[in-house]
Amino acid sequence: MQLKIYDSIKKEKVDFSPINPPKVRLYVCGPTVYDDSHLGHARSAIVFDLLRRILRENGYEVLFAKNFTDIDDKIINKSLQSGLSVTEITQTYTQKYLDEMAALGVERADIEPKATESLESICAMIEELLEKGFAYQTPNGDIYLSVEKDLQYGSLSGRIAELETQSRIQNSEQKRDARDFALWKSYKGVGDIGYDSPFGKGRPGWHIECSAMIKKHLAYSGEYAIDIHGGGADLLFPHHENEASQTRCADNQAIAKYWIHNGFVTINGEKMAKSLGNSFFIKDALKNYDGEILRFYLLGTHYRAGLNFAEEDLLAAKKRLDRIYRLKKRIYPIQKVDEGECCEFRESFLEALNDDLNVSRALSVVDEFVAKANELLDKKQKDKAPMIAGNLAIIERLLGVGGKNPFAYFQLGVSEEQKNEIESLIAKRSEAKKQKDFAEADKIREELRKMGIEIMDTCEGCVWEKV
Repeated sequence: MQLKIYDSIKKEKVDFSPINPPKVRLYVCGPTVYDDSHLGHARSAIVFDLLRRILRENGYEVLFAKNFTDIDDKIINKSLQSGLSVTEITQTYTQKYLDEMAALGVERADIEPKATESLESICAMIEELLEKGFAYQTPNGDIYLSVEKDLQYGSLSGRIAELETQSRIQNSEQKRDARDFALWKSYKGVGDIGYDSPFGKGRPGWHIECSAMIKKHLAYSGEYAIDIHGGGADLLFPHHENEASQTRCADNQAIAKYWIHNGFVTINGEKMAKSLGNSFFIKDALKNYDGEILRFYLLGTHYRAGLNFAEEDLLAAKKRLDRIYRLKKRIYPIQKVDEGECCEFRESFLEALNDDLNVSRALSVVDEFVAKANELLDKKQKDKAPMIAGNLAIIERLLGVGGKNPFAYFQLGVSEEQKNEIESLIAKRSEAKKQKDFAEADKIREELRKMGIEIMDTCEGCVWEKV
C-alpha cells in the first residue's frame, strides 16, 4: 500500500518516498516551555504521534525528534514577573508537557533536544551564514539573516510579498530589511539572559534553533536534510519559512523533503491562543476527561482541517470509543490474540490511514468491524474471539486507544470514595446471595442502579460499570 501525504510546499497529496528507505527521519516543532500547554499543543502532538505509528505500520524505521524551546523572550518575561529562574520555569513546564502527553497516549520522541543544550551547534550555523555572506551583524551586536540574499525565500509559505514584522522579533532600525530575522540577539543587560559565543554574549533567535538541531541530530548530506518536517499551521510563516531559508543558505540543501502541517483548534470560532485568553489548557481538560477519551476526540477530525472544540462533540466521540470497549468487554478476559485472521481488516484500516491520515474513513472501518464482531458474538461464535482481539490490537497500535481493561474504562470518573462505597455494597450483595437472601441482593442491585452503577456476575466475580 502506498502512503500518501499532503505536502505543504506542493499544496497537494503526493506519494511518500523516503530519502533512505526503510529509514524515515521526522522532526516536529515542540513547545516553548513557559506556560501550561493547551489543546492546540495536544492536537499537534497527537497528529504526529499518529503519523509515526502509521509509518511504523508500513514497515519504516522512524527516527523522531521533537524540540523544546527553552530560550525565549516569553520565558525571560515570565522569569522577571514571577521571580523564578529561567531554569526553574523551563524545567517545570517541560515536565508538565511530558506528563500531559503521556496521559494522552503520545509516545516520547527518540530525540528531545533543547535550545540550551544546542548552543554550540547554533553558533556554528550562524558562523557559517556570516562567512557565506547571508547574515550580518549590526553595531549593537545582533545578527540577522538577509532575506534578499535568499532568492528562494517565500517558496514554502508563498508569502514573499508580505513585509510583516516577524511575530517574535522586535523590529530594529538596524535591520536592513523588514523581513530580515534574528539569528542572534546580543545581551541587553539587566533583565536579559546571555550566553557566551564567538560573536559576543547573547542568545539565539527562535528560528535558528530548529535548523541547528536538525543538522546536529538528523540531517543527511545531499539534496534534503530530513524526510518530514511537521508542526502546526501557525508555524508555516514565519518560523518554518525562516528555518528553510537558514538551512538552504548555510548548507545548500532543503531542510525537508516533505512538510506537514496540522490545522488550528478554535474555541467559539476563534483560533485558540493564550494571547486571546481562550486557551483551554490540557490540564483543565484532563480534570474532566480521561486522556484517552480526549485523544480519541482530537483524532476524529482530519488533521489538516480546523477543529472547533465543542463538548457535545467530545461526548459523541466518547460514545464511539465506548462501543470499542463494550466489544472488548464481551471477549474479556482475552485468552488469545490472533492477527493472522485480521488481514482484511488491517488492509482496509491501513489503506484509509495511508490516504493522508484519513481518520474519518479509518473510523468507519472500525465501526463496521465492531458491528460485525458483535453479530458474531450474538450468534455464539466464540471461536472468533482471537480474531476480534487481533483487530482490537491493531486499532490500539495505530490509534493509541483501546488498551485499557474494559471494566476499568467504564469506571472512569468515579472517585475513590465512590468506588469504596460501591465495592462495599457489592460485598454485602455477595454475602446476601450466599445466605440465599435474594430479595436483599435484588434490593442492593437496585440501589446501585440508582447510583448509575450496573453490575454483572461473571466467572471472574462481580464486575461493575458507571452508565
